[in-house]
Amino acid sequence: MIELEREGALWRAVIDRPGKANALTAAMLADLLEIVTEAHGKAKVLVLTGRGRVFSAGADLDEARAGLATSDLWESLSGAIAGLPCLTIAALNGTLAGGAFGMALACDMRICVEEAEFFYPVVKLGFLPQPPDPARLARLIGPARAKMILLAGSRVSARQALAWGLVERITTAEGLDDAVAELAAPALAADAALICEIKRLIG
Repeated sequence: MIELEREGALWRAVIDRPGKANALTAAMLADLLEIVTEAHGKAKVLVLTGRGRVFSAGADLDEARAGLATSDLWESLSGAIAGLPCLTIAALNGTLAGGAFGMALACDMRICVEEAEFFYPVVKLGFLPQPPDPARLARLIGPARAKMILLAGSRVSARQALAWGLVERITTAEGLDDAVAELAAPALAADAALICEIKRLIG
């Protein structure tokens, strides 16, 4: 249910479970982690996206009840994404919810479609967010807005997300691939070591 598409140094990891709102199972998280690990030193640009109208609803509910909601797999995946020396782009084809937030927050850039919404309902479900997520979220949008999402359970529209700095660009569903291509082109034409060094300098 995770597809890997490669076009030279451009890699796309696609969550392909649209009938279940791209809800993530442990096996899917493991597949994503394997792709991210393999991309190290091979990809200049890694894109995370999904099929259908939802990027991901987070953890599969049945597996969440069985322990997936608190699995270390989430943190391992977001840490691996954050540690990549290439450009990472979350191309959010729809709503982003729950644990799936972690992989998007770990990316260098986030773009979304106009219909996307953002929410992370841990306080309602009685779970802690994955450890790196609150700090990454606060760095992007500030502590008070991070608390609106994590403590007040706020549901954020694409326009709000852009204004807050949670995403860098909004596009149409039809224009998502073109937006990704535009952002990826300079990195794909650059030396891989240069990409890595620029990311190091930014921190």
